[in-house]
Amino acid sequence: MAPSESAREEALWGDGDNQLGLIARNVSMDYAATAVELAIGVLMLPFNVLHLGQSAYGLWVLAASITMYFSMLDLGYGLAQVKFAAQYRAKRDGKAISEIASTMFFVFTAIGFVVFSVASFLAYNFQNFFNVTPEQAATGRTVLLIIAAYIAVTFPFSVFGGIVNGFQRKYLNGAIAITTSIVVAVVNVIVLLLGYGLVELVACTTAIRMAAFVGYRLNAYRVFPALRISYRNFKLARLREVTGFSAFMLLLDLANKLNYSTDTIVIGAFLSTAAVAIWAVANRLIDVTQRLTDQLNGALFMVVVDSATSGDSQRLRLVLLQGTRLSLAMVIPVAAGLALLARPLVLAWVGPDFLASVPLIHILAAVVIFRVGNASATTLLKGAGNHRLLAYSNVFIALANLGLSVVLVRTHGIVGVAWGTLIPLSLVSIFVLFPAACRRAGVSVARAVSEAVWPAVWPASLMAGFLVVSGRFAGDGPFSIAAQSVTAGLFYAAMFLWLAIGRDERLWYLTKMRQLLRRPRMVQAA
Repeated sequence: MAPSESAREEALWGDGDNQLGLIARNVSMDYAATAVELAIGVLMLPFNVLHLGQSAYGLWVLAASITMYFSMLDLGYGLAQVKFAAQYRAKRDGKAISEIASTMFFVFTAIGFVVFSVASFLAYNFQNFFNVTPEQAATGRTVLLIIAAYIAVTFPFSVFGGIVNGFQRKYLNGAIAITTSIVVAVVNVIVLLLGYGLVELVACTTAIRMAAFVGYRLNAYRVFPALRISYRNFKLARLREVTGFSAFMLLLDLANKLNYSTDTIVIGAFLSTAAVAIWAVANRLIDVTQRLTDQLNGALFMVVVDSATSGDSQRLRLVLLQGTRLSLAMVIPVAAGLALLARPLVLAWVGPDFLASVPLIHILAAVVIFRVGNASATTLLKGAGNHRLLAYSNVFIALANLGLSVVLVRTHGIVGVAWGTLIPLSLVSIFVLFPAACRRAGVSVARAVSEAVWPAVWPASLMAGFLVVSGRFAGDGPFSIAAQSVTAGLFYAAMFLWLAIGRDERLWYLTKMRQLLRRPRMVQAA
């Protein structure tokens, strides 16, 4: 192959890319997008309620909540297309990538038509399904149709996002997502300040979100110029191939939805709406903790698929050991700090009426540690051919969660529901999923525990002692809680870097950090 052709091939497939740099950029962009989303959500909610009114805002939330269930019509194909894009990128098979992308484009287009048809039926029967006035029904019908049209278009355009993610360029789409969120927020403010209502607001913000699809499409052709979306590339054989994986992703998604929604349903059925509110306070804190500490593993999925396809067992071991250690090092100090500071935090945030959520936070903090700490293992199983075991295990966790919660809520109340969540998750994680990931990566469980788990766990005991002692002298105000949290986090980081891991690994971490910092400076200089 001529040098120029070799260079073109390298550019097409990204052979010269810095793997660590890609992961760092993807994770950093995920954190940035999450931070922007959370900040905008917190700021815009009171503004929208003030200018729309409680009734109109509630109507908006109701219409949007209906369309949330349409995501299940993804049928597991969303993650499947990312998996096969990464797999055939590793095999350097551009024809297969175009065939799978084309096949999924037309499948998702058909799903989009189904989504809009179902939404249209619900929209034109809005007043029959919900307790609303005729005027509210007319507004809700229009809003629901606008949102449904956006979701219907999202399905086929998600193919382009799958290409970008499969080529490990997720940060490109993250930049568009952040820009879109900011522009939508600005337009939201302008529309309401000009005196327009709910329909105009939803129409304008949805139009901006749809315009962003052009950027996602451009990114796909930027990372893979050889992409060809055409009806000639639609192949039933490719659909069967993708379905063999997506069926288990659908099962996994259903199990996760059941797992996350079961607790609220059980509490509402056996206790009261007040108990649901108490659970919601604890669950909101746990959800934020999980979102802030689990961004790494989304970026690792494509690396796992690439490594499993190329037979790089050494990289699989590195993903499992380093991914587990870093995930635990991120989630343990946050979750442990949340548990230890739960009482003053709840008092400062929502007041004494919600103190019953404190014991829930203690238990659910352990839940999020198991979820995030075991996420590298589950990511490896999902991307390296063990997705069936992962799907069946999650179904068992979900059903066991439901059964235990129903039993324990009768004897232990709302705390019993939290235990019903923790017990099956921890047992399956410890005795099934983590050992299976170790076998797939070719590493013993004892080595994985000593190298990946223990170094991240033991510094937490010192951090906990620090929080207990400092809590006797600190106040209960928000600034005092924030100061304690930051100080405890820095204390944990110092223990982890200078005592928990060896000198060689510390130097490895520092070297990689310098490489990441040096790369942006080199790009700017160029």
